[in-house]
Amino acid sequence: MSTVRASLRTSAVAVRAMLVFTLVLGVGYTLVISLVGLALPAQAGGSLLRDPQGQVVGSSLIGQSFTDADGAALPQYFQSRPSAAGDGYDAAASSGSNLGPNNADLVAAIEERRTAIADREGVDVADVPADAVTASASGLDPHISPAYAELQVARVAAERGLSEAEVHDLVAEHTAGRDLGFLGEPRVNVVELNADLDALAP
Repeated sequence: MSTVRASLRTSAVAVRAMLVFTLVLGVGYTLVISLVGLALPAQAGGSLLRDPQGQVVGSSLIGQSFTDADGAALPQYFQSRPSAAGDGYDAAASSGSNLGPNNADLVAAIEERRTAIADREGVDVADVPADAVTASASGLDPHISPAYAELQVARVAAERGLSEAEVHDLVAEHTAGRDLGFLGEPRVNVVELNADLDALAP
């Protein structure tokens, strides 16, 4: 009889614990996260960017390629850094190239990119920043260095019919400093910058 009573007591404790954890984790946690999502709708919705007509043109969290169907850079846009994620900025295939600095294919690709960028921007190959020719670890980084952005200002300004000062100001608006003042490096969000360029000078 005592064994049956002990089993019933243990079962009752287990049922009560299940009900408490169901309420706390199944209902309470879900409610809290839903409220946070309501308080931060942009972040909860994927940080989507929209054009002046309201059409979604991307996310501020994921980079894009600003190229034509043949892979050639569109001159009216700031160019992103290379991506090794799938065919480029494929969120379903986030990855770096996993090639080491002595890999012949990687070295050749970097030299080819450096020469192409120097020709496109009319600068010496030594002036092309490292992030312009190397992919990020995720392959999805929407940021470039301020140095790479500045390298592209003259071309974009000419293509858009804007002054270089206007484009410089826009780059400055989209330049973020180090996190907490000391983590990481200053960076420019290319996707947001290009979206604002389209709004300013379609």
